[in-house]
Amino acid sequence: MNRALLRSKPIVKTPPSDHVPQEIFFCPEESLFYSQCLERMVLNTCEDCNSIVEFGAGDGSPVINSLLKSQFSGLIQGYELNSKSCEVAQFRIERYKLSDRYVVHNACFFQRDWQSKGNYLISNPPYLPAINNDLYMPALHGGTDGSSITKQLLGIGCQSAMLMISTYSDPVGTIEYAIAQGYQVQDFMTSPMSFGRYSSEPKVRQRIAELRRHGKAFYSSNIYILAGVLFKKSRKLKADLSTELIKILTAL
Repeated sequence: MNRALLRSKPIVKTPPSDHVPQEIFFCPEESLFYSQCLERMVLNTCEDCNSIVEFGAGDGSPVINSLLKSQFSGLIQGYELNSKSCEVAQFRIERYKLSDRYVVHNACFFQRDWQSKGNYLISNPPYLPAINNDLYMPALHGGTDGSSITKQLLGIGCQSAMLMISTYSDPVGTIEYAIAQGYQVQDFMTSPMSFGRYSSEPKVRQRIAELRRHGKAFYSSNIYILAGVLFKKSRKLKADLSTELIKILTAL
């Protein structure tokens, strides 16, 4: 699932079953921005990239929307733990006849041997900062500073990674960690986002306020900034945009 859920957004509840019901999260604004980042920075520009892996596919809508607008002819392998989200994703994939370009597995990304399927990673990882995951939606927990899973993904070592980063989830520490892993910032896109139910939960707001006091969160009373960042392990880049990206993400 796309775990960065930070404004008042609709939640689809699945019909009752013998198991505990799972909520399918859907955020139109964030989903659209993620899709735009994929289309511009990945699908329309990547070279020698026939296979891509995705952490947290959710309902599949961002990738599906971007595939419908691009000429990408390779395969994207998505991994999603929420079985109901996978069902919705597979339904949409079949509806738009994209089965040859997009597959969503109901499996743990970190427990699968996906490295043989691609060395290009895409994700909108969970980034809600909180002391623990006792939240309205626990799957959105990104660790105590919101960057834990993002850093875990960067630590895998893919040659390219397009990840979404929030300005209140230690963006500077995240970029510095990426640099330490041998990455450079090749490209990025940013968009203002409003606070909503999940980011306004008291323990989350308390935590991001603490992070701001320590210089690890940047936001105004009305918005924070979400960035889609393309990290590359390459010495052939014309310019590393890390410094420019940090300036933008810390401007609020």
